[in-house]
Amino acid sequence: MGETVGLLKVTVVQGKQLVIRDFRTSDPYVVIKLGNQVAKTKVINNCLNPVWNEELTFCVTEPIGALNLEVFDKDTFKADDKMGTAHLSLQQIASAARLKHVLKVSAGETRIRTIVPDSDNCLVRESYVSCVDGEVVQDVWLRLCGVESGELELKLKWVDQHSSPLISAPK
Repeated sequence: MGETVGLLKVTVVQGKQLVIRDFRTSDPYVVIKLGNQVAKTKVINNCLNPVWNEELTFCVTEPIGALNLEVFDKDTFKADDKMGTAHLSLQQIASAARLKHVLKVSAGETRIRTIVPDSDNCLVRESYVSCVDGEVVQDVWLRLCGVESGELELKLKWVDQHSSPLISAPK
């Protein structure tokens, strides 16, 4: 594992039009992986449009990779059913965090970067990396792959290694 460059706070906001994996509904939860780190949300029972509003935190190291997301339907007596996957490159938010220092952006809101949907990402619509009152943030809607329908809304917040007491300097 490389040098720690920051923390990423991922808020899994909501899912929209998720697929049915039980009789008429599903019991969805989200698993997010970054490198060898794994975190998951709580299960929302009987819901195809769940609202989690759950924050998960990851250490970001060089080389900067991608968030990998999987949505599952919780089952009691058999293996959980897949409800789709998505991924999001962290290169844009990481480079925007570095650019923030060069531009010395701090107060108000400044849009630093625009990411458009393409074949290399799972974006539903344009996503913006912004600096809001000194914090680098990105709101995204991701289309779930491998299923008939489903989208996830995430809010990302980058915490610099220099501004967080939780990240110790490399020895």
